[in-house]
Amino acid sequence: MPPHHARKVQLSNVYISGETTAPPAISGAIDQFLADAKARDLRDSSIRKYRRLLVGEFFPFCCSRNIGALNRLTTDVLREFRESLNHAAVTQQKKLECLRAFLTFCQQSDWISSNPSKGIKFPRVRRKQVRPFTAGELQSLLDACDEYRGDGQRLRAMILLLRATGLRIADAVALSRDRVKNRRLFLYTSKTGVPVWCPLPEDVVEALDGLSGETHFFWSGNGELKSAIEDWRRRLIGVAALAKVDNAHFHRFRHTFSTSLLEKGVPVEMVATLLGNTPAVVMKHYAAFVESRQRAIEVAVRNAWV
Repeated sequence: MPPHHARKVQLSNVYISGETTAPPAISGAIDQFLADAKARDLRDSSIRKYRRLLVGEFFPFCCSRNIGALNRLTTDVLREFRESLNHAAVTQQKKLECLRAFLTFCQQSDWISSNPSKGIKFPRVRRKQVRPFTAGELQSLLDACDEYRGDGQRLRAMILLLRATGLRIADAVALSRDRVKNRRLFLYTSKTGVPVWCPLPEDVVEALDGLSGETHFFWSGNGELKSAIEDWRRRLIGVAALAKVDNAHFHRFRHTFSTSLLEKGVPVEMVATLLGNTPAVVMKHYAAFVESRQRAIEVAVRNAWV
């Protein structure tokens, strides 16, 4: 019987020889991971996060050490990469979580036999609780928009929008006009395929209607979104200085939105749906500030004594 000669075909760094497929190089694996993330309809912000780490940091690190194959990624190599991250502990942790997700994808694709990132300990993170804005601080920020030496009208609209929706700053800056309809803001499509809308107060609707721009409210749509976000951060710092509001940053609006809903008795599951988080994340980051919830817990415990 003549010997079997396997036919070998190259397809995007993947070699098919009979039933055996050789793993792609690290660069090809990253491309396929990002393509899979897009196919799974992950948020654009999540895909950008993966791309920044894998393409912008991890792949150059591998190139600097002449590492091109996935099977050369050992725990020691990944520890060395962790040491190269000059970030705060919480940022390092998020980056290592992204790297672990990538290598888990590689393992599930049978490109590596085990995940070397499982042997990497994450840095210890001492989280600081982010306090929501008080009503007085919010009013001071809005009043200061009138004194701001810039587009105070647009800045005021941004503050009102973030307070009423809990949007992340990247999503707010990139907000297109077609996502606001009938006094409602389209947030995203849930995993069940059901669209999630957030009703907008009248003052937010009026503020948005008063802004110029063809496609977006807070961005021209040209240039990099990252640069536009940094411009908005500087504007908030400027108006906060005028308002004499300390430690003002955009994520505090998200906390303010969340805690105000929880205080009014909105179920944690509904708040999580609006934020695009899980109920566990909402409880961890936001529920601690809701005094009415704490009082209800105390009453329930006391009633159990009877």
